[in-house]
Amino acid sequence: MDIRLARPSDLRRLEVIERSADSLYRDHFGAGVVPALELPPTPGADRAQTGILLVAAEARFLLGFAHVVDHDGWAHLEQLAVHRDHQGSGVGRRLLAAAMEEARWTGYDRMSLTTYRGIPWNAPFYASEGFAVPERLEYYQERLLAHERALGLEAGGARVVMTARLVRR
Repeated sequence: MDIRLARPSDLRRLEVIERSADSLYRDHFGAGVVPALELPPTPGADRAQTGILLVAAEARFLLGFAHVVDHDGWAHLEQLAVHRDHQGSGVGRRLLAAAMEEARWTGYDRMSLTTYRGIPWNAPFYASEGFAVPERLEYYQERLLAHERALGLEAGGARVVMTARLVRR
């Protein structure tokens, strides 16, 4: 598996990966799935216009992607998605590590994300990779959580901000 910056030819495949990854939420929530999780994925071409966009590829197939954007001088993991067929094989961990390293080389010293506190492949996964819930939120993090509340994401459970220092691995 190769992790690299996304190419223009990769962009059209990102929506399929995100839709597949999000199907886990439908299984988890059942009929109570949060409507915001059913929204169409962000087009890959839109993601490519901002931040760092990495893909995990094997031969000519894309397995997943990580999208990191800038929020008030912080690297923010906007999306980490692994196609359902490849989940549980370490693709997400490798993408996350590569996204953190790329952000560090870009000049960031910390990364944030928002996620569900109680879903195993959310906060517990990120905690195992060195992320923690901060004692105090930055202003932009408060805005992100408010935006998520407005979308209704908290209907699926508590949402949290998690942060990590970016250090050489």
